[in-house]
Amino acid sequence: MSAGADEPASELVTDCLIAGGGPAGMMLGLLLARAGVDVIVLEKHADFLRDFRGDTIHPSTLDVMDELGLGDDFFKLPHDEVRQLSAVAAGVSTPVGDFTHVPSRRKMLVFMPQWEFLDFLAARARRYRAFRLLMQAEAIDLIRKDNRVVGLLVKMADGVKPIRAALIVAADGRHSTVRARSGLEAIEFGAPMDVLWMRLTRRSDDPGQALGYLGTRKVLVMLGRGSYWQCGLIIPKGSYAEIQRRGLEAFQQDVRACAPFLGDRVRELDDWDAIKLLTVQVDRLRKWSRDGLLCIGDAAHAMSPIGGVGINLAIQDAVAAANLLWRSFRRGSPSPRDLQRVQARRSYPTVMTQALQLAIQKFAIERLFKGGPITSMPLLLRALKAWPVLRRIPARIVGVGFRPEHVRSPDAHKNA
Repeated sequence: MSAGADEPASELVTDCLIAGGGPAGMMLGLLLARAGVDVIVLEKHADFLRDFRGDTIHPSTLDVMDELGLGDDFFKLPHDEVRQLSAVAAGVSTPVGDFTHVPSRRKMLVFMPQWEFLDFLAARARRYRAFRLLMQAEAIDLIRKDNRVVGLLVKMADGVKPIRAALIVAADGRHSTVRARSGLEAIEFGAPMDVLWMRLTRRSDDPGQALGYLGTRKVLVMLGRGSYWQCGLIIPKGSYAEIQRRGLEAFQQDVRACAPFLGDRVRELDDWDAIKLLTVQVDRLRKWSRDGLLCIGDAAHAMSPIGGVGINLAIQDAVAAANLLWRSFRRGSPSPRDLQRVQARRSYPTVMTQALQLAIQKFAIERLFKGGPITSMPLLLRALKAWPVLRRIPARIVGVGFRPEHVRSPDAHKNA
């Protein structure tokens, strides 16, 4: 579907139109508005209050918050701080990641409900007159003119409306409508697992954060959220129907087998509606852009949940895009070559991170699914336990990544 050449004079027009109010979209909107670029961000929901979304804020993102002068206020939000992550196998807890040595000011992981983080970014972005956030506004198709993307058709509460822009940014996630309409080709890598997300009560005497509890052909991830645990049970891909067929009691026993300290709390999982399936996919676009359109974050590269790095890679994409494009808006609009520079900058960390995730899927997750009961610590965990210095390597990769970005776009209002 393409809009005609003559649109109503009352249609919205902006410099940059961002589809998706997730971490990538909100960060890019904030950075561009801060640099004086007129921005509209579209969020299809009425608010950000949705559970079972990525909650891990890594040191690379914390550095960005500090560079924006937002770090101190950010840390006033509800959160948990973790400086060391462990894995539990055969009842033995082994430290696997030591973040106290990462090259960052904030040497920690922060676990924060994503809605808190997004509300925070939105509030700070609204301080700039160049920023507009439209809630309950869903991009449903592209507007094209002479083979260039010039806008989006947006479904709002009062109907479908066109919004035109010098640049459209797809930041609407792994199921991106904008990406699907663009015709850009994706490379699919597949994944051997899915994740079942749920919540269980957290007690004051519970163990601390763990990267995972290894069970028989399953892994349970537990993220602290104040009074409750956000739990993710990693299961073989496509096995959810069989798990449901076995029944809730058997499922409760599976969860308890991974983390016995949960005890009778597993009975809180008394309805399948309390359990949400995340279908894992790993892919990336061959080309992230076409004339007038740029994809970033999960819209450009869907990541595995391994390491919880998806949010942080998306934010790094946003920082790089703002760094590379803010001058282009002052000249009029980013050229196709300008957009290609964003992909050139972000391809290396994307490819390297996905390669590492795929290796872990193949050599750890798939073997776990095929194996029997875990009666002793795996070799890698034994090595990490014996040589603590090795724990700095996974912390460095997860916490900072292969190419951390720093804010280079200006604050156009600082001296105004």
